[in-house]
Amino acid sequence: MKSFNIILLITLYSSSSLADTSSTVSVVSDYLFNGVSQTNEKPALQVSLDWAADNGLYVGVWGSNVKFGEGTNLEADGYLGYYTAISDNIHVDIGAAQYTYSGANFSSDYNYAEAWTKFSFGNTGVNFWYAWDYFGTGAGHVIAMLTQTFPMSDNLSILTGVDISSSLDDEKWSWEANDKDYIHWQVTAQYHFKGFDFALGVEGTDLDTYGDTTILLTAAKTFEF
Repeated sequence: MKSFNIILLITLYSSSSLADTSSTVSVVSDYLFNGVSQTNEKPALQVSLDWAADNGLYVGVWGSNVKFGEGTNLEADGYLGYYTAISDNIHVDIGAAQYTYSGANFSSDYNYAEAWTKFSFGNTGVNFWYAWDYFGTGAGHVIAMLTQTFPMSDNLSILTGVDISSSLDDEKWSWEANDKDYIHWQVTAQYHFKGFDFALGVEGTDLDTYGDTTILLTAAKTFEF
């Protein structure tokens, strides 16, 4: 469950008396990680199972098909976090995730952990992620994201966002030759209709070799238990 699509995933907190358990099933036209395809520009089926307590604690697992590294075809992640309200309009979310990969003998070499801190100020989001062993390369890696949501109606909103992904050690990891960071942007319309969440957006990066401008379609359904 990487940052590329975090706005479209299930909200991981609840106002219920004790706790909520839910599952979200999503179909996406491409699995994008900050604008970079993880499925060789093919569709993906993604499923989460989440538990959220009234005190702000949440835990969950998430999975998706992937296609990279000549045999790696499955990503399965676990995460734990805490969400709290500072005021009516200011919220904070802190947490960590473990990303795991399978499908080939070497796929587990890509496994890595990541921590995040996310702030929301009304409809504005300021989010940060840090990995200390990015994709098993030993390189530190940070992502900083700014988003703005524009509500258009009760069911329709427009999400805009820009983020920068940066390697802290370009000798161990760089996105392109002599380029340790890149910028990703998105503009996405989100629509809720009869229990389903749909999104249609355009995303792109300033990378030269991959991360081309892409139209992304998402359909999701959340089931509460």
